[in-house]
Amino acid sequence: MKLGIDGLKLPEAKKRGPLGSLDHVKELGLNGIFFSTILDMSPNLDPGLLRDIRSKADALDLYLEAGIGKINPYCSAEAPELRSIGDGDIVAGCIRMIEASAAIGCFELWISPGNFKPAYRGRLAVDRFRTDVSWEDQLIAIEKVLHKLAPAARAHGTHLNIETHDEITSFEIVRLIERVGADCIGVVFDTANVLQRGEHPVFAARRLAPYVRQTHIKDAYVARAPGGLDFQTRRCGEGIVDFETIIPILAAANPALNLSLEVAQSTDDNRRQPNPRQCIQIDDPIWRAGHPDLTATELNAYFAMIDTYEARVAMGSIRDWEEYERSQYGYPTYELQSFGYAEAVSFIKDSARHIESICSERGIALVSSATEARID
Repeated sequence: MKLGIDGLKLPEAKKRGPLGSLDHVKELGLNGIFFSTILDMSPNLDPGLLRDIRSKADALDLYLEAGIGKINPYCSAEAPELRSIGDGDIVAGCIRMIEASAAIGCFELWISPGNFKPAYRGRLAVDRFRTDVSWEDQLIAIEKVLHKLAPAARAHGTHLNIETHDEITSFEIVRLIERVGADCIGVVFDTANVLQRGEHPVFAARRLAPYVRQTHIKDAYVARAPGGLDFQTRRCGEGIVDFETIIPILAAANPALNLSLEVAQSTDDNRRQPNPRQCIQIDDPIWRAGHPDLTATELNAYFAMIDTYEARVAMGSIRDWEEYERSQYGYPTYELQSFGYAEAVSFIKDSARHIESICSERGIALVSSATEARID
């Protein structure tokens, strides 16, 4: 296994560009980069640039992963780059990205079934609960798109890997894989996003492990709050995710799996809005009805996990939502958004150290030297 980072959350990624970001990843002591889409490497799929990126990654002994983007046709208007790269034909654009990725040895490709809308708090922030089209109809449409892309994926030995994104459940992902084919469809396991759907991360890991081909390694604060549960990205080891159990499950199923940290984005790179509180409306009857696969056993385990975590918060070993916002971002005034480059790198190093220590304790071979990372 190798420990790397999601390129979208790598500090200064846009400023440095893809080639400079490879140097940056190496400087940070990480061993790979997961670009969200191949368009993040080259917006026009320039074959020369893509070959240069591949060559440099190989020279630095870094893994290189990518994706093709959103495959929910009801969200296509929110991703105009997919239509553009296909000269107006979205499916053709996706196939072009599959072909360009395969040409540089990227055969594991991220896809996502929706978009998160941070402007809205609660269930309406995700496409699962949009009111112009049902989630069931969206899943049918996603499956149709996957069937259209499957021949190209098979022809190039590629897997299109569905992320456990904010709007979809692990149960639904497994069904999509079964219907389209595990020979060309897999999973990007985001270890924290499943919490948004009321799923216990360990339960989800066990369900998905045979299909997991890429990862977003992420931790989160989840605790009771008005309207349901607060969700807030945290350093690995400071949140609710049980990596000590999950990493061995993933390693047993796929010893060569790359672990890509998805960290909090620097405010130097993305000037966020004040008080962006994410709420899991788990007590809402509409929310509950929208998760028919959840069993009482898993829900009970989910709430027991929250009880244990809230006890840590009460004891002061974990900062609560407000204290963390205040310390990281200057909440509530936001006069000094302090989560800049140095803070983001510290977040990366702390998270990497936690994953490394688990792998070391469990005898899992992990190629990484992130604890030696320096801040330039």
